[in-house]
Amino acid sequence: MKRFVAIGVFALALTSGVASAADVFVRFGPPPPPREVVVVQPSRRHVWVPGYYQWHHGRYVWTNGYWAVPPRGRGAWVPGYWAPKRGGYIWFGGHWR
Repeated sequence: MKRFVAIGVFALALTSGVASAADVFVRFGPPPPPREVVVVQPSRRHVWVPGYYQWHHGRYVWTNGYWAVPPRGRGAWVPGYWAPKRGGYIWFGGHWR
């Protein structure tokens, strides 16, 4: 029995930090994105990660874009997006590819 409980606790610990790719549902879509000013690329290694709206305390909040060095073996940023879903919108977060 103790072993069963230990396995259950371990499995819960492994999955507790994993968020669904679409874990934010909002009843209405985000406003149009503001015009972003893309500053000079710091180096040839940097990739632009565009800004996006996130849902925070009951409203959309804009998060500015930024330059980032991709993780080793990954060179492209796939932007996140709000997808229409029956009755609202779901957020799919960006990721490195």
